[in-house]
This record gives sequence, structure tokens and C-alpha cells, in this order.
Amino acid sequence: MKLYSINQSGKALPQKMLDRWLNQCEKQLPKRDQKLLKSKEVLIVFVSRKHVKNLNKNFRGKDYPTDILSFESMEDHQIGELVLSPEVIFAQAKRTGLSYHRELCYMILHGLLHLLGYDHETSQKEAKKMFDLQNQIFDRLAPRFDFR
Repeated sequence: MKLYSINQSGKALPQKMLDRWLNQCEKQLPKRDQKLLKSKEVLIVFVSRKHVKNLNKNFRGKDYPTDILSFESMEDHQIGELVLSPEVIFAQAKRTGLSYHRELCYMILHGLLHLLGYDHETSQKEAKKMFDLQNQIFDRLAPRFDFR
């Protein structure tokens, strides 16, 4: 999987860390998901709090700034696009007790799972499946990952 990013947020983008994180996450996914990601691209877009709020309202009908949005791609070579606001992630990190970079990586993993078809909003069973996998991968990688 190849990462491309666009930074419209005005905040620093930890590109190398995100490349390493996604590479490590990909290796922890079930084999069928690894096959799906093989030679695919993912685009990560960093936007302002206001912009992510507008996108959340327009695409999900929810009038608040969210942590991450995922959009499937119509292109064969892309898995999709993840849209995040560093401001929202930073505030959320304070609430969860994680560092900003840990929270950012946790949410990118969450978005990647959405792009792979996992959805916690369809049923409790699907939510459990998604969050169990998300937490399993994060708990396996985070202790030995350099979040810089």
C-alpha cells in the first residue's frame, strides 16, 4: 500500500511516521485484507476543524466536527481517502490520554478498516468485530512503535 497525503490544515504532518504506521498495520491485517491492499494507494487529507465539520454534515448529516471520515475510491488503484482534522484529533487525544501521534495512528487504523469494509454503525456484531480487530492491531503494534 502506498500513502499519499495532502495537508490543508496548517499543522505539521508526520509523513514518515504515517508511512511506517500504515506499513505495519497492513502486515497485521487478515490475509484477505492484505491481498486487497496489495498495490493500492490510500490518500490522507488533513483539514481544519471547520472543514471536517462541513464534510461530516454534508456526507453523514451530522453537524459536528468528527475525528475521521473515510471515502471509498472509484479508482481501481486506490483503496480510498481518509480525511482528518489535527485539531479534533489533538482534543480527542487529551480526552483519551494518548499522545497526539498515538491517537492519530489509532484513528488512521480505524479509517483504514472502514475502507476495507468494516463498519461499526451497521450492527453490534459488526461493531465488535471491527473494534476487536482495531484494538488487537493497535495493542500489538503500539508498544514497539516509534511515534515520532
